[in-house]
Amino acid sequence: MRARSLTTTLALAFGGTTLAVFVLVGSFVYIALSHQIKAQDDLDIVLAARHARRLAQEIETSRGIDEHAERLTSIVLGNEAMSMEVDDAGGRRLVEHNIAGALGASAAAASSAPPPGITRVPASARITEGAIAEWRTPSGAPVRGILADVMLHDGELATVLVARNMSDRWLLLDRYRDKLHIAGAAGVVLAFLLGYLLIRTLLRPLRDIASSTGRVTVDRLHTRIAVTRVPQELETLVASLNAMLERLDTGFQRLSGFTADLAHDMRTPLGNMRGATEVALARPRSSDEYQTLLESNLEECDRLSRMIENVLFLARAEHPQFVKHMREFDAGQELTRIAEYFEGLAEDAGVTMRMTGGCKLSADPELFRRAVSNLLANAMRYTPRGGLITLDATDAGEGVRVTIANQGAPIAAEHLERIFDRFYRVDPSRSTLPSSEGAAGTSGSTGLGLAIVRTIMELHGGTVRAESDAQGTRFILQFRRG
Repeated sequence: MRARSLTTTLALAFGGTTLAVFVLVGSFVYIALSHQIKAQDDLDIVLAARHARRLAQEIETSRGIDEHAERLTSIVLGNEAMSMEVDDAGGRRLVEHNIAGALGASAAAASSAPPPGITRVPASARITEGAIAEWRTPSGAPVRGILADVMLHDGELATVLVARNMSDRWLLLDRYRDKLHIAGAAGVVLAFLLGYLLIRTLLRPLRDIASSTGRVTVDRLHTRIAVTRVPQELETLVASLNAMLERLDTGFQRLSGFTADLAHDMRTPLGNMRGATEVALARPRSSDEYQTLLESNLEECDRLSRMIENVLFLARAEHPQFVKHMREFDAGQELTRIAEYFEGLAEDAGVTMRMTGGCKLSADPELFRRAVSNLLANAMRYTPRGGLITLDATDAGEGVRVTIANQGAPIAAEHLERIFDRFYRVDPSRSTLPSSEGAAGTSGSTGLGLAIVRTIMELHGGTVRAESDAQGTRFILQFRRG
């Protein structure tokens, strides 16, 4: 099932939020208006009842009430919803106005009887809103009113009923509620439409980003996402995507260069083997010549084998799950063993080796031996006869520093950093300079030795660098402590 668009989802959420706000605000306003109307009507009822009591108290006897009926009923005149009734102590109705609106037509025609649930206010008590009662007429109309006793001037008691039919208020509130519903529904629809248009406009940078990334292909990894007029919230996303494209571009270029260099270096021994074999097959050869050819081909096979082994090691080392067997050992003793292994080759090359220093080091012993062996083989290849190679292990405070130094021609400054790149070649006319393994360009090199050294140091969280001057060349391995 196709996922719902983000624009529609946000617009619906905006509309739902607006609906919730409208419901809460509308309910609050409706309830507040209802309470305000009720309070105002209750106040009118109380004031009318108090006024009627004061007028009745000035009348001498119950018979005088008939004479002052107009004065009493004038209190509620002008409001069709208001009703009044005055009864004597025997329950005989003396004055009435619109009483059918408060009690119903049948009750108004009969003798007066208190509405159900109403409490009579004694003549000595103050009339307040708390004495107001609510009831319904037989037709179901809501009524609110007060029933209060009045003491006439001669001491006789009379009863005053002041009531208000609330039907008009109900109709008013119903119409107001309907308008709230209509306004709320229209507001939600309008909020959804405006929210949809607004969100769609605000999400345009995301569509532009998607369009920009859609133009990235293998041939166009250099393409970058434009960061102009991008909201602050998306600047981090754009920067991350551009950084990812930069890494992909760099990695792809390195991979392309590595593949080209690998193909070039593999072509050389294969071409040597093919050329030598074709020459040997051009005419009959002696057994010694065939043996020489096979020995030459075997050397080229060894070179290819070393190259493939180094490439596989680099590929495995770049995998996140590459396993290292870390342990602590004496770096001085390990350097001594490696020097003893190279002792025969050093004698053949007329080179002297010297070991100095010594300290504890936490690393993978096999990887440590491989890195030092590569550097030592590189040093022996470019150290002149009678020269000196020094192996040193020193506790440098922030970690352990291992140095392999050899005498010989210096390396130009522009090559010092790049000699650790895979298959890097310096000026081929300067055959005395090392390349990526320190010996690329010689028959025994695969051009990956120094690249392997750098990879091993990266696996240990350390660094490798080269220094070269008139006194010789120094390769420095810096291991972090712990």
